[in-house]
Amino acid sequence: MTIRPILVAGDPRLNTPTTQITEFDDDLAQLVEDLFDTNTAANGAGLAANQVGDSRSVFVYDCPDDTGRHHRGHVINPVLETSGPPLTAHEGCLSVPGERFPTSRAAWARVTGVDLHGAEVKVEGTGFSARCLQHETDHLAGRLYLSRLLEPHAAEAALMLERSGWTEPGISWLPGDGPDPFHS
Repeated sequence: MTIRPILVAGDPRLNTPTTQITEFDDDLAQLVEDLFDTNTAANGAGLAANQVGDSRSVFVYDCPDDTGRHHRGHVINPVLETSGPPLTAHEGCLSVPGERFPTSRAAWARVTGVDLHGAEVKVEGTGFSARCLQHETDHLAGRLYLSRLLEPHAAEAALMLERSGWTEPGISWLPGDGPDPFHS
């Protein structure tokens, strides 16, 4: 079990698009396992590789659907499709620990990609699970959810980043080391 430090907003690796994966090897399998371990330790709904400083295009998810049933898996080289009216709800992010802001997302999402063996994967969801798929795919495109905020929430988020000192690279937190920033 390896829990990796999670980068915090302000680190340029979070704003850099990831690279497509072409090698399906033991190193990739270890990364996916570490992402699951880190996400579980952080009580997260999902975690993208660049959130732990890895530039490969893969994320894990462990989030409920509209019925409360959990879905858990990983997607490599995801391609996102969305439809439906935008729904606004408070959204959080492991790279913005302890904060939540109203964010609009499409009501339905589907991600296609591959798994660790190169087999095709399709994951779709509505509500919270759609939000999770969109959020994690955004990460891999180098986009934090904060960039989706509308006023006055965008200004509130900018002030929060400044107050927190999250404007420089290299800041991270380690899940399990100290209080849970989302449930304290």
